Amino acid sequence: MTMTTPLADHSAPVDRTGPRNTAAVANRRRLSTAHAAIYLLLTALALLWIFPLLWALYNSFRDYDYVLTHGYLSVGGFTLSNYTESWEVGGIPHYFLNSMLITIPAVLLILFIGSMAAFVLARFPWKFNVIMLAVFIAGNLLPQQTLLTPLFRLYNAIPLPYWMSSSGSLYDSYWGLILVHVAFQTGFCVFVLSNYMKTVPPELLEAATVDGAGLFRQYWQVVLPLCRPALAALATLMITWIYNDFFWALALMVSGDKLPVTTALQNLQGSFFTDTNLLAAGSVLVALPTVLVFVALQRHFVSGLTMGASK
Repeated sequence: MTMTTPLADHSAPVDRTGPRNTAAVANRRRLSTAHAAIYLLLTALALLWIFPLLWALYNSFRDYDYVLTHGYLSVGGFTLSNYTESWEVGGIPHYFLNSMLITIPAVLLILFIGSMAAFVLARFPWKFNVIMLAVFIAGNLLPQQTLLTPLFRLYNAIPLPYWMSSSGSLYDSYWGLILVHVAFQTGFCVFVLSNYMKTVPPELLEAATVDGAGLFRQYWQVVLPLCRPALAALATLMITWIYNDFFWALALMVSGDKLPVTTALQNLQGSFFTDTNLLAAGSVLVALPTVLVFVALQRHFVSGLTMGASK
């Protein structure tokens, strides 16, 4: 008598779930929980950071007498008089023109000088390049306050024609502020642009050399157009830093009609009383140009810096 054993049916689906898949699901759940916690933390920090700005913007549209009567947490009393009054009383148009006379030439000089120095450091692999780059960056590491006294004496000792400076020297002149910003910001510009220019394929420069292009033509017509994202990012930073400068304007300027727009907010403060809503409206007007510049150049901002730092 023979017995037959049934054969296994291989066509039936096999259950492959096991400890490995269970662990993978658990890991994914832990990662999703960690990501959610990080997002919540970053959202809370972002709200904490932006709340004072939103609060200032909100109160800039409110009447100060209404706020004193009903409290800061009340809703109502909206008006545009704070903006019109701060525009007229603070003299913002005049001081804004002063800021443009300082910011635009300074930014153009920084980008021009910094891009030329960066081109030399990226184009020619000299052994002193690291030392030169360190010298450029060292200027950004010095506290501004330590240079105030020697710079004040130096500016008073350098004469200028009266058609360039009403004081007859670099002190109390637009040229003095422009030069101090160029000196402090060029190092950072050289650092970023030199790293960015190293990503330019050397074959392009070799082809330009074969076509008879000199060094300046290679810099101006080949390398510089490729650096437009980095230049836009640097222009955004430089405009923001120089436009918002308050320290050097007060230290190197004595004439009130030459001060930049950041000092115009002092005209909105009284000796014994300050309308905080009026001051908030003036702050919004002063900050608006830098916000518009960032919005206009934002697509180049991150890409320009990250591409230069990825080499």
